[in-house]
Formats: sequence, structure tokens, C-alpha cells
Amino acid sequence: MTASSAPTPATPARPPIRFRGRSFMALVLAPVPPVADWLEELDALARRSPAFFVGRPVILEVSGAGLDRESLRALVAALSDRAVTVMGIEGAGPGLLGDGLPPPLAGGRPVEEVAAPEAEAPEGRMSVAPAPAPARSLILDAPVRSGQTVLHLEGDITVMGSVASGAEVIAGGSLHVYGALRGRAIAGAAGNPEARITCRKFEPELIAIDGLYRTADDLGPVQRGLPAQVRLDGDAIKVAALD
Repeated sequence: MTASSAPTPATPARPPIRFRGRSFMALVLAPVPPVADWLEELDALARRSPAFFVGRPVILEVSGAGLDRESLRALVAALSDRAVTVMGIEGAGPGLLGDGLPPPLAGGRPVEEVAAPEAEAPEGRMSVAPAPAPARSLILDAPVRSGQTVLHLEGDITVMGSVASGAEVIAGGSLHVYGALRGRAIAGAAGNPEARITCRKFEPELIAIDGLYRTADDLGPVQRGLPAQVRLDGDAIKVAALD
């Protein structure tokens, strides 16, 4: 009579590796020579709308910049000092990249243009508007979809619908959302500390007034999913119930 051994338990099958695609909206910056002047114009944009680059992936298009490797490295470092993180580089010649620089990118599909808080300028350049236009309001009858950016520095913006996650609305004055606010809401972008943000359902990714901003992680559960108003109290952003 022989003893039988207990059956060896079957090893559970490992789940297959799954690949998922995900689309992100990235800004493309195209510097032109002289790069020092272009950086000064970028600084002027940042002073006008300090939250403009917060949380945005950025691609650097350098085909018209005339840079060698060291100049490109210095440019990437200068952008990093300005809290602009370059995730990839387009238009770089052979041998220009490597040595810790962002990777090359190609084949991106252009989408609708993202307006910067400035007057029109030649392609690849940025300039600050010489004087503010008379205040006027912009009313949007349709929701703001994911991937869209709406910018209106001449006054308030009223959105009759919702602002989706991944969308962005930038107002020179106040911002009023009659639906859910799930994207990025920037008010007072033209330098207006009295601006406010109001919405019927408060679930933003980021809020900002006059250059001060808070992300969803900073906000915590305050008023989440409820009607809310946002204003500045000195140098602090205050979120309160909307009566």
C-alpha cells in the first residue's frame, strides 16, 4: 500500500497584458530666433496668465529655430525653469537629440488652435496686446467638450451647459457655468482679482483667479458635486456654497 501525495494546486493563469490607448491634448511651442527675445515674450504671456501652462503637456517644435544641441539643451532648461515641461521634440535634425534631451516625436495630428492670452502675432511668435479692449461678455450656448480651450480676455464667460473633464475655459473677468464644472476654470486672467467662478456642480480639475490656482488634489472634498462659488480672499482662494 503506497501513500498518495496531495494534488498540486494549479497555478492560476496570469491575465494577458492589455494595451490601452489614451489621447491627451498637448500644446506645441515653436520658438523662432532670436530665442532670447522669444523667451521674453513667453515670460510676458506667463505674467498675463500665470496658470496657462499648469498641467499642460508641451511639445517643442524646433524646425525653424536654428539650434545646435547645446542651444537646444539650454532652451529646454530655460523652459523647465519656467515650469514648462517638454515631453517631446519635433523637427529636430539628425544627431540633435540624445544626452538627456526629451525624445523625438513625429506624426502628431493637428487639432483646433489653442489661443494664447495675447494679440495676434506672426507664426511662432507671441506678443502682448498693447491695450485692453472694452469689457464684454461671451455666452456659450453649447457645452465645452474635452480637449477644447475657450479663451476670452475681454470680459466674463457664461457657459449655459457643462465644462467637461479635459476642457479649459479662460476668462479675463468672471466665469459662470450653469452645468457641471469638471475641467480647468481660469478667471481674472487679464489681471482681475475681483473675478469669480460660479457653477451648479463643482468638480474641477483646476481653478484659478488672477494667477492664483488650486488643483483638484489641493481642493479636497469642499463643495464637490454641489453648487459653488470661488473668489479670492487676499492671497487665498476661497470656495463656498452658492446660495
